[in-house]
Amino acid sequence: MLSPNEFQEEYPANELESKLPDSPIGSLRDLQYLYGKLYTLATTGGGEYAPYLTPDAASDLVDTDDSLIVVRVNVSGDEPRLADDDTGPVQVRRYTKDMIQQIGHCKYPAARGIDHSVTHQAGKNSDPEKLARYAKERLIKWAVDDVVTEAADEHPNGWIIEQLAELGADETALETIEETIIRKLGGESATSLLTVQVKIDPDGEYQWPGDLDVFNEAMRQRKLSKLVTKNKADDSSGDATDLVTGLPARTVGTSEDPQNYFLGKQLEKFPGLDIENAWRSHPISEDAAITVMNAEAFVEACTYRTFGAKVYYLPYVFGRLTSETVYELYGLLYRAVESDGDTTPIEDAYERHSEREIDDRTFRFYISAVMPHQMSRYDVFGETLNGRLHYPKELAATHNQFVRNVSAFNTNTEWTAPLPTNEKWDLLSGSDDQLHAVATGWYFYQTFAERDDDEADADDPRITALVSVLSGEAIGVDVLLEEYVDRIIDDQTDEDDHEGFPAFLVASQFAQLCALADNGLDLLKSSGPSKEPITLEPSYATHTMPSLDEIPIADGGHPAAPKLESFINDTPALSPDHDRKAGSVTSQRRGAFLLGALVGDIGSYQEYSEDRSTTLVDQFPVKSITRSRIKKVTQETVAKTLTYTRKEKKQQGVYPGTKAEHIVERLRKTILDPDPDDWEIETDDLRFYYALGVTYGMNDHPDWSQMDSDADETADIEEEN
Repeated sequence: MLSPNEFQEEYPANELESKLPDSPIGSLRDLQYLYGKLYTLATTGGGEYAPYLTPDAASDLVDTDDSLIVVRVNVSGDEPRLADDDTGPVQVRRYTKDMIQQIGHCKYPAARGIDHSVTHQAGKNSDPEKLARYAKERLIKWAVDDVVTEAADEHPNGWIIEQLAELGADETALETIEETIIRKLGGESATSLLTVQVKIDPDGEYQWPGDLDVFNEAMRQRKLSKLVTKNKADDSSGDATDLVTGLPARTVGTSEDPQNYFLGKQLEKFPGLDIENAWRSHPISEDAAITVMNAEAFVEACTYRTFGAKVYYLPYVFGRLTSETVYELYGLLYRAVESDGDTTPIEDAYERHSEREIDDRTFRFYISAVMPHQMSRYDVFGETLNGRLHYPKELAATHNQFVRNVSAFNTNTEWTAPLPTNEKWDLLSGSDDQLHAVATGWYFYQTFAERDDDEADADDPRITALVSVLSGEAIGVDVLLEEYVDRIIDDQTDEDDHEGFPAFLVASQFAQLCALADNGLDLLKSSGPSKEPITLEPSYATHTMPSLDEIPIADGGHPAAPKLESFINDTPALSPDHDRKAGSVTSQRRGAFLLGALVGDIGSYQEYSEDRSTTLVDQFPVKSITRSRIKKVTQETVAKTLTYTRKEKKQQGVYPGTKAEHIVERLRKTILDPDPDDWEIETDDLRFYYALGVTYGMNDHPDWSQMDSDADETADIEEEN
């Protein structure tokens, strides 16, 4: 394959533009057709038969020993005979790169059968006897194939193929071929291409198949025949307008496809398919179909697997094709083919963008995910031509900025931030690999319910979410809440890996939720007014929280109170600003959060001050929280809070107010108006914000590291004085 520089030298601007489609890319077929054109130009060059060749099929044989076995046939006399010159009837040699067009190889990708061309590719490390059989089949099988003989009958030089078939009936000639091959290989196995050379004129040279039009046409007809008989069709073809070129042509209905689309068993693309009339539903001309098939190398290079599905992320030029933009596109595709790293096409494209080798405004990306099933069934979902490099990169950057910079996760006070961070958790560390996480789906794997990828299906919400963020489509907040809650419950009840409440998981989920809600991305959508506040971007300060000296605290106040007030007010899903009426769903969500915060706060107190192995957090797990139970849980939690308040007052003599008073007072007001028995909030919504509250409450304590740092600083100052 030509390098980008070689491609540009081989095809100057004017020449390249003459070979490109006239119209912009408007469909997957247009994109595949362009890929196929570029691949053909880069591998087999121009020419009528170039698209039919398969140069990559035997690329691993180039410059290897005994990689080409040639049966040499002289048809210049009255009867065909094997060559009797110094080279002999059979030549065993190296296959070289400059012979691609000469041997005219066209692979037939089937477990059994012969290749479309007279040149045939043997299996790996075939023994001499098998190679001899394949060599003889050039005469006794390919030359008498029905499609080949029909093509020969209609071609003025068809007699050359007829002469091969005639020689194939000569047992002495066949024995000579076999004996010569076995002798020249010396009993050693080999991986080889097998072909023929023919001498047409008495004074002429032996010619390769690719140099003779009759061999090329027979190869072409044999390959085309497979485009109309797939899936047991008799002849799925007819005259129609080619959907790629827009010109009248003979169209085919069962051609192969790099992405397995529009096949007989691909029900989403061909509902109620009549196989014989598939050409009417999806008319593509013979030559266009072949060109589309040649897109496979580039298509495969721009795909990756995740969640049991195959994700396609195919770049294309947006708008009119020019030589400059196509050179850029070819560079992207070439590097994707040559890449041997673990990065996705998205990351590779972004690297090119960072190095200013491509302009994001010039390119769009076709995105889809394909789920394979048994019996050659494929489900296609999430298909769009509107993908942009901007979407996954901006989500990765927004998530990192959120975790690193906003007050919900950061503090420089002697009290903790509302939610914890952890360098060992990718979604809480601001990891530089966040783009890789978004691109591969790891971003959602960490927060969604776990599944067995071997049993994944097209309804897998992880795949839906991945395709959505790649294409800039919004994800339903209901989907996120359901997945988040299922994962929380699974992690909290996993007896084999039980490490307490999954606070870092919940914090990761919330960070993700907020990043998706960013105004610049707009990747969340609600199912109704009650969920709309969740889809709004929070208004947390984009800097660390102020120091204690800067926080206005009333006499007898506590730094935890303004922190809670600020977090609730700056979180649209909880803020009173979004109470549409008294007792609205936002108010109910706030009540669930406050209850969780109190459970987390008192649960932490029980664990560290009371040395209790089972705390309120364990007593009231997320799966136990429902509208019917929330009042009882609240009553028991508040009662336990008052018990510890009285206990501390008795031990210390004085206690300024109720323990966790900043939570208790707000909870009392919220949980009773209206009565939880009359609440309307959905269970997943209720449980997630309860879990978020637990995480908040468990993290609501003095920041010991900050206090230690302040103490060290004070000691240093005193020492200096």
